Amino acid sequence: MSKIISAEEAAKLIKDHDFVATTGTSGLAGLPEELIVSIGERYKKEQSPKNITFMNGSGIGINTEGRGMDHIAQEGLVKRVISGHAGFSHKMSKFIVDDKIEAYFFPQGVITQLWRSIAGKKPGVITKVGLNTFMDPRIQGGKINSVTKEDLISVIEINGEEWLHYHNLPIDVAIIRGTTADVNGNITTEREVAKFEILALATAVKNNGGIVIAQVENIAEAGSLKPKDVRVPGVMVDYVVKSQNPEYHYQTMARYYDPALSGELRVPLASIKPVKLDAKKVISRRAAMELAPSSIVNLGVGMPSLVSSVATEEGVADEMTLTVEFGVFGGSPAPGLDFGASYNADAIINHDAMFDFYDGGGLDVTFLGLAQLDQYGNVNVSKFGPRIMGPGGFINISQSSKKVVFMGQFAVGSKEKFENGQIVIENHGKGKKIVNHVEQITFSGEYASKAGIPVLYITERAVFDVVDGKLRLIEIAPGLDVEKDIIDWMEFRPLIAENLKMMDESLFKEQWGNLKNIIEEKKNFTLAYS
Repeated sequence: MSKIISAEEAAKLIKDHDFVATTGTSGLAGLPEELIVSIGERYKKEQSPKNITFMNGSGIGINTEGRGMDHIAQEGLVKRVISGHAGFSHKMSKFIVDDKIEAYFFPQGVITQLWRSIAGKKPGVITKVGLNTFMDPRIQGGKINSVTKEDLISVIEINGEEWLHYHNLPIDVAIIRGTTADVNGNITTEREVAKFEILALATAVKNNGGIVIAQVENIAEAGSLKPKDVRVPGVMVDYVVKSQNPEYHYQTMARYYDPALSGELRVPLASIKPVKLDAKKVISRRAAMELAPSSIVNLGVGMPSLVSSVATEEGVADEMTLTVEFGVFGGSPAPGLDFGASYNADAIINHDAMFDFYDGGGLDVTFLGLAQLDQYGNVNVSKFGPRIMGPGGFINISQSSKKVVFMGQFAVGSKEKFENGQIVIENHGKGKKIVNHVEQITFSGEYASKAGIPVLYITERAVFDVVDGKLRLIEIAPGLDVEKDIIDWMEFRPLIAENLKMMDESLFKEQWGNLKNIIEEKKNFTLAYS
């Protein structure tokens, strides 16, 4: 029997109440979107499948309505969503906020590892990732709305230590994506930006007695693929769908295909345009000062990805190994809508294996986004009033890195300009981001303090750290008044360092040029004391 079927035929394989899981990360990368579209179209015509559970590891969609999970955001189609991030699929997010479906957020790394656990019939994922955050069942247990009742996470004790136990889940259908499949179902990923977790998910579903469906661009003859290029063996793949619409097989959110992002072509990094001088670039420059030679670095989505651009512009990107959570080591991580990919990567491993490396302490420093910060050093990046996002890989990374640097603008909607090495605030903004209590604890300042993890919080106006469980102001931007421009725009009065420093004026100028000297000084210091 041929494994090659149409997307419409694939959608008919999904039954009412099935548990469906998919790959796909950072918007559209690795997402078998044509299959998801077909599921949604079938439901419109036949009102089937009904009440499915849908699970994915990272943010899918394009941060506007109509893509990613939005194709299946139809009343009666989905009963429950379990995701690492839902903010890019606006319609599905609204379903969650309006209590139309049950919803859980799990850490992205935990989801990829959970699929491995299911594959090996292990008891689930047992980890410290999520303790003291909204994953902790003593806080929320990952539940996102009032109709979500079942406990999927437990606190357990092993040798006197607390751990979180994420329970195994019975997946019926996996929909995955690759580049090429031969007629026997062997899958390669040569045009993808990463290997993702397609093997872990396919193995989990196959060993659970379910079906695996792969969306690909090309069909090849049997035996024509190089065995080492095959990411999922054909014995694990039941059906293959050749994509008919390039719009639903995008390499990243920004583009259909760029060989430089899939490692098929190396490009001169000088051809990557520098980002313009604005608050984000100032923050990224100050954050880049925390880079160290020979270190292993993670860059998060959004503003943190600009640290890579700054390092490249300043000529120091080759002094450290920059990584992206989807499995990419080295090169220059792509910013903006291409996040998840890297130019000139050195190596790409499986998504789930990358989180083994991260969770085990492999990172020297991580740079992560900062949406809301409170007096205890807690950070929220996952929920803002009626808008939900999810943690993505944030919890795994922030709780396991040797050093954490958070980056974000000081206030919502502020406007500033830069003159003669100083910041001039034209509009203080419409909302405070530094508050008494964050709305949801995505990062626990208490956990970091107990674990001895140094933490910095960098904005364009000021830099903070945490001392004795309280936020402390340690640097202020040139041209600003501590009371009028900083404290008056916070909901509480922070501790203030006795030796409050001025942020370097050069950070606020069109040309910087100091990062290479900073890295060289750190290198010399290390050599002197080694």
